[in-house]
Amino acid sequence: MDKIHDIVIIGAGAAGLTAGIYACRANMDTILLEKFVPGGQAALTAFVENYPGFPDGISGFELMDSMRKQATAFGLEIKTGEVKKIDKQDNFFCIGTTTCKLNTRTIIVSTGVHPRALNVPGEKELFGKGVSTCATCDGSFYRDMDVAVIGGGDSALDEGIFLTRFASKVHIIHRRDKFRALHTYVKKAQENPKIEFHLNSIVASINGKNTVESITLKNVTTGEESNLPVAGVFMYIGLVPNTKIFKGFLELSDGGFIKVNENLQTSVPGVFAAGDVRETPLRQNITAASDGAVAAYSAGRFLEKIE
Repeated sequence: MDKIHDIVIIGAGAAGLTAGIYACRANMDTILLEKFVPGGQAALTAFVENYPGFPDGISGFELMDSMRKQATAFGLEIKTGEVKKIDKQDNFFCIGTTTCKLNTRTIIVSTGVHPRALNVPGEKELFGKGVSTCATCDGSFYRDMDVAVIGGGDSALDEGIFLTRFASKVHIIHRRDKFRALHTYVKKAQENPKIEFHLNSIVASINGKNTVESITLKNVTTGEESNLPVAGVFMYIGLVPNTKIFKGFLELSDGGFIKVNENLQTSVPGVFAAGDVRETPLRQNITAASDGAVAAYSAGRFLEKIE
């Protein structure tokens, strides 16, 4: 029979990497599975200024890379592969991925979230051709050009401010007349001469042949439509949990997030969830890291009981 690991962590963001650090330090046989590269959404964040211990701030990539190095230094093995199937056996789980099969006594799900789509004409056709969800990745392509940022939360304003390093003008489009973002971000954006606000407005379509040329805005109060020439569109309108593979296996909220108890135990004994993928009032790097520590601790206590 194939080896049965103590823990398999699915997802290598702040929660998964922290879980790996705590599990390996506790001498548990741990594998971390990641579909692409370690870091998650946090690695795509231009600048993190609220993570404790970095008074001058740190880039998201540097923060996640430091976590990865720390985890692997403690012996964490990171494998690349996308989970396709999970089967519950008598006293262990069998995880099938695109690259391997793993058996484990416990699972920590830390698959995170992905950006919500606008679902408007032109979005799919022009994705990667001017439509983006990552200012850090693509912002430098828009030097001295006008771009639009869609959304009114922390990410939208923070990334909008970041884009002013390159763009000649950043248009922030928000469907309401007030922002959901923290006052700090709102104040910085309002004081930036390169940022222009379009409130009570939604994007009706994204226009262009081979690349983005403009967006059609619709005022939600008057119904009036207008054309705004831009070369890039960056979308920050919410997050969708990466839980498709767990439907029917774990109990999920109406929004698709994983339900857990105070020990981060899911509806299936031996399966824990940590970070943005679970039902939680706050989704930040610090809360994800905290979740990772709790999930690893809880998995360790579970293993002690079944042994």
